[in-house]
Amino acid sequence: MAQGSGNEEQTFNEFYTEVKEIEKRDSVLTSKQQIDRLLRPGATYFNLNPFEVLQLDSETPLEQIKKKYRSLSILVHPDKNPDNKERAQQAFEIISKAYKTLENEPTRKKCLEVYEEAKDRTDMMIVEKKKKLKKEGKHDGVPEDEPAKYKHAIYVMVMKLFADIERRRQQLEVRDMEERKRKREAEIEEEEQRDLQKEWQKNFEESRQSRVNSWHTFQAGSSSSSSSSSAASAASAVKSKKSKKAKYTSFNPPKIKPETR
Repeated sequence: MAQGSGNEEQTFNEFYTEVKEIEKRDSVLTSKQQIDRLLRPGATYFNLNPFEVLQLDSETPLEQIKKKYRSLSILVHPDKNPDNKERAQQAFEIISKAYKTLENEPTRKKCLEVYEEAKDRTDMMIVEKKKKLKKEGKHDGVPEDEPAKYKHAIYVMVMKLFADIERRRQQLEVRDMEERKRKREAEIEEEEQRDLQKEWQKNFEESRQSRVNSWHTFQAGSSSSSSSSSAASAASAVKSKKSKKAKYTSFNPPKIKPETR
């Protein structure tokens, strides 16, 4: 793991050295060179630092920042690069974003705080290196004792801190997006439940009269059936009574025969 980290730092250092050599050789970059610088492979990592985008030190005053922005924006403006408009537009947007960050006092202050933190961390790293060398019985200095290498170490730390900030920003953005999506899904579910409830209530109200009519019909049918049944029972009782009466009234007693001697 440590070896992988060392390889990454070595690759970064080599890339950084190459970039600085190119910038030193071409102190006044042409439009194409500026566009290539801002869009070169791996530039996204460097472009997180607005001072790096505008090729300025962190101590540069705002007035100088404005002047540098104007000169760079003219160089990479799409209208000035008709044969390379798409890439020029991308470079122009990168420069504009960097300037807006530094033009705004709160965001510029945050960028300067990154530089201060990078310096503090670099100083702590140097102290730890010297402690380790002392334990090993070595009294040689560390490479960062040289001003150029010290400045380079701070620069590397600044880039790492800006990368950490961007990574956290992306994580928060993803988390926020997921939270908003979850809330929206919950809202949609609630809306669907309300619509279903409204639909059920509507159907219930619309079928109310139909149910009342059915009940009345049922009651009317039951009453009619009951009356018919009662009439039939009464008729049957009368008939039975008449039948019994007829039975008794038609009885003829036997005739008495006279005695014969």
